[in-house]
Amino acid sequence: MTTSGTTPRILLLSGYDAASHRRWREQLGAMFPRYEWQSLVLPPRFFRWRIRGNPLSWLNEPLLQEHWDLIIATSMVDLATLRGVHPRLAHTPCLLYMHENQFAFPVSSGQNSSADPQMVNLYSALSADCVVFNSGWNRDSFLAGATSFLQKLPDEVPEGLIETLRDKSRVIPVPIEDRLFAGRRPLMNRACPHLLWNHRWEYDKGPDRLLKFLQVLDQRSMPFRLSVVGERFRSYPKAFDRIREQFGPCIEHWGFLENREDYDQLLRQADIVISTALHDFQGLSMLEAMASGCVPLAPNRLAYPEYVPELHRYDSNEADPDREAEAAADCLERLIDQQPLVCRPDGWRASKLAEDYRSVFDELIQAGPVRS
Repeated sequence: MTTSGTTPRILLLSGYDAASHRRWREQLGAMFPRYEWQSLVLPPRFFRWRIRGNPLSWLNEPLLQEHWDLIIATSMVDLATLRGVHPRLAHTPCLLYMHENQFAFPVSSGQNSSADPQMVNLYSALSADCVVFNSGWNRDSFLAGATSFLQKLPDEVPEGLIETLRDKSRVIPVPIEDRLFAGRRPLMNRACPHLLWNHRWEYDKGPDRLLKFLQVLDQRSMPFRLSVVGERFRSYPKAFDRIREQFGPCIEHWGFLENREDYDQLLRQADIVISTALHDFQGLSMLEAMASGCVPLAPNRLAYPEYVPELHRYDSNEADPDREAEAAADCLERLIDQQPLVCRPDGWRASKLAEDYRSVFDELIQAGPVRS
């Protein structure tokens, strides 16, 4: 309850409401029904406009004129500008949730590098009363990237910015629903394992590396079945077409599964969940598959060392995809030979993380309005 005894009112701002962001905010509402929740969301398209333009898009939004006990904004929200153009928000406690950070986000060949998204992240983090990251790697890469960025500026950079950001930062992952931690058969099909690749169909998830990995398996005459699912967009890397053409007879499932029950069933059926990602700030799809009983196979980078056991991580080699594909195949062979136990990420259960979320929400709410 607030100091006035009323039900706490929380406004959640999602500036680029991608599927994982939408699921997280809906999950928070379900986990904490004692709060009164409202959301403002913008569709996940026109990235450059979204990250710079959301204060304009919401300029005349009536909800921003109301009283709130807590504002929760995602990392795509320009929180500093928003608090500037809506004076009431300047005195409302604000939590910035970092699903990702622009300092560690790889730039594709079709994009132009720009400091604007990084500045939005930096100003928003400085403006927030608390910054929560979904993984330790996300936090550490943000702080390292911000440090490097500030060092490149010509002059007039105040001291202590990174220490200020570090002091207000916490790590609380996106929770994995408890229902996914259901019992299933403990053994994989060693003769012909069912491989699952379940990520967004974009360049940063490494589909070209998946292709090379599968080609190495083919060269070694290692039999496998394959499911490639995940959110797909109108434009997607051509590596997917090559995978489907070359390995069509091995494919069990292909493309996005609209029905959540069908997807959950696939998670329970697959043997090994694979990541080839160059960017994954938490790895929600990997965690869900692991919770459902899949054995993980992931590169030794990004957030994966936080929950993927060492035996299941292959050597990372971003500069040499061919060598990395060989390392991934070697790791798969070891997993098949050793028949490892299922490694469920119990620390990421929603029931385990609920108290962490509740604690930070209540701390900010009880602190009350920020005084100028």
